[in-house]
Amino acid sequence: MAGMTVADMIGLFADDTGQVNVTAFDGSTFGPDDAPLHLIVKNSRAVYYMVEHPNDLGLARAYLQGDIASPEILPGDPYEVFKRLTELEGSFHRPDSIGLAKMLSTVAKHGIRHPERPAIEGPSKLRRIIEGLLPHTKAGDAATVSYHYDQSNEFYRLFLGPSMTYTCAVFNTPDDSLEEAEERKLNLVLDKLGVKAGERMLDIGCGWGSMEVLAAKRGIHVLGVTLSQEQVDWAQDWIRREGLEDLAEVRLMDYRDVPEGDFDAICSLGMMEHVGFKHYPSYFKEILDKLKPNGTLLNHQITRTRSTDGKTAGQFIDRYIFPDGELASPGEIEMVIQDTGFEVVNQENLRQHYALTLHQWNKNLQDHWDEAVAMVGEPKARLWGLYIAGSALNFELNNIQIHQFLCVKPNKEGTDSYPLRPWWYDGSSRQ
Repeated sequence: MAGMTVADMIGLFADDTGQVNVTAFDGSTFGPDDAPLHLIVKNSRAVYYMVEHPNDLGLARAYLQGDIASPEILPGDPYEVFKRLTELEGSFHRPDSIGLAKMLSTVAKHGIRHPERPAIEGPSKLRRIIEGLLPHTKAGDAATVSYHYDQSNEFYRLFLGPSMTYTCAVFNTPDDSLEEAEERKLNLVLDKLGVKAGERMLDIGCGWGSMEVLAAKRGIHVLGVTLSQEQVDWAQDWIRREGLEDLAEVRLMDYRDVPEGDFDAICSLGMMEHVGFKHYPSYFKEILDKLKPNGTLLNHQITRTRSTDGKTAGQFIDRYIFPDGELASPGEIEMVIQDTGFEVVNQENLRQHYALTLHQWNKNLQDHWDEAVAMVGEPKARLWGLYIAGSALNFELNNIQIHQFLCVKPNKEGTDSYPLRPWWYDGSSRQ
């Protein structure tokens, strides 16, 4: 691009610390050849993506289309490259107005272009609203959950492994297998809930049915609901194979439409990210009404570290991962739960455990990379490697956390029936 090279443009925003080398399609380079990290800008479309959206969305588009690459990157597990880029944040600065004007003039000389977004990108929030998919309505939730989960069960199995559990595992040591850690998490949830054989439990946002199978093996009558037909098909088949149809059931159903009540326990694992903060009061009220007095709720959700950070997760997450997804801080969540009428008897942060879980998912995806590309195409496979690794890094940096809130619905005498010191209280383990 005449006027300024790509390397010149990069220099407007970053200092050369010797830690990264960028080679661009116009022949220009930024940083030393022997830098530990190398990036390649393959074509002008990458520049137009970044000019149009100078944020995570523009960068993601360029990466997913293969317009930006790195010889050091593992597409199924790009964590190490992301971590190095994060360490360079201190070298970024605001460009001066003269340099910025020159850059925009250089780009404009080649024509104002709006390159097409990647085919795998979902519609914007405005487009969804125009199409009648209002955030956090039943129709909107059904569409956004289907967008995320109705991919391919076999694709999810590539990185989730045989447990097919798409929430944070619980590790005794970093060397635990993913399957051991996921089963430990499910057992921890059931033990915290105190639900016993013969009692009734509702699982909101049940995924592929791992909780239903384990709960039924304990003799618990469990109903799982999800808005993903792919998950329902997988879960029902799993329940049949285990011979647990008399105890476990999974339905394609919005939690608001479950006609039954008087459950002894309810769990919600990785569901609240879809609800929307303004809808928390009605969500917890719905759960409260479905529980018996002295019934228990285990709410397990990703959280913001600080309440001042806002609720939305950015354009990249909204367009590619969780449309309409929102995160709140643990303090905000606990306040809503208690204002609804629950007593919160235990709250636990499993942040480090989720980072370990995500590293296992990235490893699985990289180990099955060729299969993943064959199933869903390279852009979508790249997307999942990007999303999982970015999430792992954000958990490690304490930008996000994951909390379990154990709650009891009081009866007229309060909640004295809940054990004073349950077995898991001091961190011991039955495993």
